[in-house]
Amino acid sequence: MYLLGLDVGSSSVKASLLDAATGKVAGSAFYPKQEMQILAVQPGWAEQDPEKWWQAGKRAIAGALQQAGASGADVKAIGIAYQMHGLVCLDEHNQPLRPSIIWCDSRAVKIGDAAFEALGQEACLSHLLNSPGNFTASKLKWVRDNEPDIYKRIKTICLPGDYLAGRLTGNAVTTVSGLSEGMLWDFKESNRAQLLLDHYGISADLLADTVPTFGSQGELNADAANELGLMAGTPVTYRAGDQPNNALSLNVLNPGEIAATAGTSGVVYGVSGELRYDPQSRINTFAHVNHTNEKTSLGLLLCINGTGIANAWLRRTLGEMLSYGQMNDAASEAPIGCDGLAFLPFGNGAERVLGNADTGAQLYGLRFNSHGPGHLCRAVQEGIVFSFMYGIEVMQSVGMDPKVIRAGKTNMFQSDLFRQTLANITGARIELYDTDGSVGAARGAGIGAGVYASPRAAFETLAFVGQTEPDSAQIEPTRQAYAAWRKQLELTLG
Repeated sequence: MYLLGLDVGSSSVKASLLDAATGKVAGSAFYPKQEMQILAVQPGWAEQDPEKWWQAGKRAIAGALQQAGASGADVKAIGIAYQMHGLVCLDEHNQPLRPSIIWCDSRAVKIGDAAFEALGQEACLSHLLNSPGNFTASKLKWVRDNEPDIYKRIKTICLPGDYLAGRLTGNAVTTVSGLSEGMLWDFKESNRAQLLLDHYGISADLLADTVPTFGSQGELNADAANELGLMAGTPVTYRAGDQPNNALSLNVLNPGEIAATAGTSGVVYGVSGELRYDPQSRINTFAHVNHTNEKTSLGLLLCINGTGIANAWLRRTLGEMLSYGQMNDAASEAPIGCDGLAFLPFGNGAERVLGNADTGAQLYGLRFNSHGPGHLCRAVQEGIVFSFMYGIEVMQSVGMDPKVIRAGKTNMFQSDLFRQTLANITGARIELYDTDGSVGAARGAGIGAGVYASPRAAFETLAFVGQTEPDSAQIEPTRQAYAAWRKQLELTLG
C-alpha cells in the first residue's frame, strides 16, 4: 500500500510514493528537470501558468509509479504540499483567468503597507498576526485595481495547492492554514478575515470553502484518474503550504520545535502554542498544520527569498565549470569571513525580514588580487547563513530560541560548510533526516486517511542521517564575520 505525496514548487513538481508500512520511498520523480519558468513581465513580478504545474505533476506521478513498479490501484491516499502565498484566480468553470501571481512577486508590497497603516498595527497584528504585506489578499487587491475585467469574472480564488487538488477532485477548496498564509484568516474571530476583506473591497464569497488539513478533502474524479494513471475515488486527505509541510515532514509539531529548509528560498520555522508575532512583522505567523480552534499551534516563519537560487546563480555565473560538490570543496578552502568578502543574498524580490526592502543582492569588499572562486563560493554560503541568523535574532525577540534545528539532507543542507557555519553562528545542533516535501505530504496523507493511528506513528520510520554540532574553535571567528556582514547590511539599509 502506497501513499502519494506531491510537492508543487516554483522550480518543479515532485511526486513520491511512500510505502506506508516501512516508511521507505518506493518511487520518486520530479519534473521539469530544469527549473520551471517564472514569468517576469515587469521588475519585481513573478508569475507561473497553473497548467504547467498540472503537466509537471502528471509527469512526476508517472515517473514515481514507474520507478516503484506500482499501479494506480496501489495508492491509498494523496497529500499535497505547495509553494505558499500564491494567487490563482478561477472562473465559474474552475479555469484560471490569468497566470498565478506567486510567492516571490512583490507588486503588492505598497498595497499591504497602505492597509497596515490604514487599519492600524494593533488591529492587523491582533487579528491577522501579521501586516497584510505582500500576501495573497494584497495580490488579489492588485488584480481588483489593475485588471478589473478579470476581477469581475472571478468565481473563486485559491492557492497553488488548492488549484492542483481541485484538478484532482473537480472542487476547489482550501484550509484554515492556507487562508492564514494569505492574510485571509482572523485568529481573533476564528473566521475569515472580514476586517481586511472589507478594507480591500473584496467579497468573502470569492474565497474557497474550507476543509480540514488532515481528512477527507475530496476524491479523485474519473477524468483526472484517467489522465494520471490513478484510480478514481482515491481520496485527497492532506494539504499544506511548503513550509508548514516541511515542518511536518521533520516531525516538528510541538511548541519550541524548529525546522529549516534552504531550497530556492530559505526558511526557519518554529512552532508556538501561543499567539505570538513580531511587532514589526519581519517574521510571519501562520496556522500550523495541527492548529484548531481548540488547540493553538502556530508556525513562526522566517523567510529569506534568495538562498538556493543564489547558489544556483553563482554556479551559472561561473559558467557551470564546477559542480555543487566542487563549489562546496572550493568554499572550504577559503577562510571564515572570506578575507573581507561579503555577500548579501537579497536578490529575489522584497524581503520581509528587511521590512519589505528590495535591496538586490550585493557583493562587498571584492579584491582582484586576493579573491578567487573559492572566496566567492564561501561568501555566498556565509551570506545565506548570516541572513538566517539576522532573522533568527528577530525570532529570539518573540521567544523562539533554537537549540536544535531539524532539516532534510537536501539542497543547501547537503553542504558540510553550510551546516557547520549555521551551527557555529546559532549555537544550535543541526539534525538531518532523510525526507523532503513530497515525502512529508505522503505521510500527511497517511495521517489524514487514518492509515496511521497518530502523527507519532507516522514518524516512527523517519530516518535520522546525521548531525552537526557547533565547533568551538570556529565560533568566535564566525561571530566576527557575522558582525562585519551585519554592519554592511545596516549600511545598505540606511
